[in-house]
Amino acid sequence: MISEITANTFATVGIVVGIFCAIALVLTILILVVSKVCKIDTDEKLERVLEKLAGANCGGCGCSGCAGFAEKLCKGECSLSDCHVTSPENKQDIAGILGLELGSEEPTVACVMCSGGSNAENLYKYAGISTCVYQAQLFKGAKMCDDGCLGYGTCLKACPEHAITVHDGVSYIDPDVCISCGVCMSACPKHLIERIPASAPVYVACSSHCRGKEVMSVCKVGCIGCGLCAKNCPENAITMINNLPKIDYEKCTGCYTCVGKCPRKVIRIRPTGTKKPKTAAEKE
Repeated sequence: MISEITANTFATVGIVVGIFCAIALVLTILILVVSKVCKIDTDEKLERVLEKLAGANCGGCGCSGCAGFAEKLCKGECSLSDCHVTSPENKQDIAGILGLELGSEEPTVACVMCSGGSNAENLYKYAGISTCVYQAQLFKGAKMCDDGCLGYGTCLKACPEHAITVHDGVSYIDPDVCISCGVCMSACPKHLIERIPASAPVYVACSSHCRGKEVMSVCKVGCIGCGLCAKNCPENAITMINNLPKIDYEKCTGCYTCVGKCPRKVIRIRPTGTKKPKTAAEKE
């Protein structure tokens, strides 16, 4: 009697196992059939474009990475000029793949448009979390100048290439390391970082649009909007816009006349490496 029960039990278990195996086999076959029939072909153009992109995945273009940028590019939802990292040669190849017209693009580097730092007066002594973002939430930061660099290196921490250092309370960007991805530009709560041509000989180290008297009361090196740089530029490459000089780099020849004429030494020779940018006196 016991042996019959045992035999029946084994037979039942065997039947159940067999049923499960059969179901698993059928499901496997169905999955293979569905994957074969419903297979989505990978976009060949997308793969070729992705191969030509720099692969930095910096996010400076506004996408989560190069894969996202390549996808939007193939759909016509963004422009090649949005990427400042990929080489001009590879951009030309991408334009050929997608049938786009690519205009000439001059390489750019990021530059901090401020020279205040320890030269700028403080409104209060900040003792909170050591980031520019947190400090900027308190009355726009500890600096009396609303457009002054806060010097806590939020841009430094964000830079994927470690191209940024902080000297005397102001961030400086090494143009030899900068890939112009734009991550630091997004990270700066004061929006003091801009792109300039990599060949630019000078830049304006101030972002304040206040009038001279107000600037002098809060910063020792801020632009006072006197316009001497614009008046003395032999190439008429400088115009005054809202109390701040604007340089037309297509006209600028790098004569450094503006550097020598600026009474506040706001117009600086573009920094090379991690050294601080030179003033006219230092250049001489």
